[in-house]
Formats: sequence, structure tokens, C-alpha cells
Amino acid sequence: MTFDWSEYLKLAQELAGQAINSASQEAKLRSSVSRAYYAAFCKARNYLHDIEGHLIPSTGEAHKYVRDVFKRSPDRSRRKIGNNLDRLRIDRNKADYWNSVTGLSSIAKIDLTIAQEVISTLSFL
Repeated sequence: MTFDWSEYLKLAQELAGQAINSASQEAKLRSSVSRAYYAAFCKARNYLHDIEGHLIPSTGEAHKYVRDVFKRSPDRSRRKIGNNLDRLRIDRNKADYWNSVTGLSSIAKIDLTIAQEVISTLSFL
């Protein structure tokens, strides 16, 4: 079944406290996947910039740059951060652009766990 993209407007209204009708569960799950990615990505980006002094691109290239810095590291936990960011990004693209996403509930659950792991690992670096 194709996603009704106007459900995102309902969710936005709900989040802003202006909802007339509640957003669909699919809109909530899609947003969950997307926000999980951005939570992990922004924490990783800020870690590289604030702690390690990296000059992060101010364009969409920042996403690849951050993933690649972590994936090229000789440290296993850092490489895992990069790989996890890859996985989260792939799922975010599905949630944000595909009309139909199979297994969305499972994807959201897994991605929440992965994002938490990325954030937790960053705090121990």
C-alpha cells in the first residue's frame, strides 16, 4: 500500500499541538526512523567537530563525511559507528522517500536500538 504523504502534515500538527486528527501509525513510524538517524548523525557530527576539531562540510556532503571518518578508523568501535550510521541512513531514505516500506515497525524498533548504541558509544570515546 502506498503511503499517504499528507499524514506527515497531520503528524506535524500533532507534534505542534494543533492536531484535529491523530496521525497514522505509519507516519509516526516513518518519523521515528528518520529522527533516530538524525539523532545519531548529529551526535556523531558534533563529536567530530567539537571534540576532534574536524571541519565538517556545511552541505549534504556532511553525511558521507561523518560516516567515512568513522568507517576509516582503525578502532573497531568507531568503525561500527560508521557502519551503523550507514544502516540508519539507508532506512531513513526508505522512510522519507519510498511510497511503501515493508516491515516498517521492525525497522523502527531496530533503528531506535542502533541509534541508541551510536550515541552511547560516542559518550565512551
